[in-house]
Amino acid sequence: MVRLDLDRIRRARTAIDPVFLDSPLYDCISLGEELGCSISLKIETLNPVRCFKGRGTETVLSRLAEHEGRPAVVCASAGNLGQALAYSGARRGIPVTVVAARTANPLKIERIRALGATVRLVGDDIEDARVVARTIAQEDDAHLVEDSEDLGTCEGAGTIGLELLDSGSELDSVLIALGGGALASGVGHVLKSLAPDVGVIAVQPEGAPAMALSWRQRRVVETDTIDTIADGVAGRCPIPEVLEDLLVVVDDVALVSEQSIKTGMRMLYEHAGLVVEPSAALGLATILEDRERFAGRRVATIICGSNVTTSDYERWVLSPGG
Repeated sequence: MVRLDLDRIRRARTAIDPVFLDSPLYDCISLGEELGCSISLKIETLNPVRCFKGRGTETVLSRLAEHEGRPAVVCASAGNLGQALAYSGARRGIPVTVVAARTANPLKIERIRALGATVRLVGDDIEDARVVARTIAQEDDAHLVEDSEDLGTCEGAGTIGLELLDSGSELDSVLIALGGGALASGVGHVLKSLAPDVGVIAVQPEGAPAMALSWRQRRVVETDTIDTIADGVAGRCPIPEVLEDLLVVVDDVALVSEQSIKTGMRMLYEHAGLVVEPSAALGLATILEDRERFAGRRVATIICGSNVTTSDYERWVLSPGG
């Protein structure tokens, strides 16, 4: 059993701001020729927060307003969830506080503030921020939006799976970036419910493997450090309930190198004209590291975010030694 519900995911479509829905999906022919497979790109970056997270925060806050009124909300975020929650809160007149690490992407922090949220910078990584967010929620009687643990974040993301299937595209596998698990569990649940023959492959960086290790060992495995440029999927402490969902709806979890992530980012720019953050290139990195597995197959990957600073992008993608 999983916590997610297909009917709730279908209903979430009516609660989500249309600006986040029906994102482009197309077969990138030149990229497929380079990779040796058919590759379809589901582009989740053409919206006000430049990532998929708005689907989840719209779902969460619409449900919250319906059942609990409009209390203040707080979340811990590496940046993308915070932007999305700030956007959704501003739409509804709900005060939002976002807790992030002092090392968080400055572009994402700037955007969170611009969208009207209060920002607290604490600690060294997302796990430190999660501790403080929980404390704020208790002390201020605010609603804590815990990414992936809050079902709305997963079921909102699951609407991407509905769109993949509504497109009529015949797919063998879908490659999904894996951080806390909202995207993989939401899309995975839809695919396993409606198209069980489609392989659901989640992907993490080798430098932030906690959920991958947990999935492989079928128990929560926490790690001590994070060492990856893919800040959007960088966590150390998986949530047990989310792991249980992933064990049901995900067929495999791959780990990929930093160099493959950078190469994937470069290929998305060269073949699709897309400037993306590292998390969005995890799917391509998986194909690059296991070309034989995907040769001749019909594959889709979700381009989940494009919040990257100019300096980082130049260093990782455009510089000769990137």
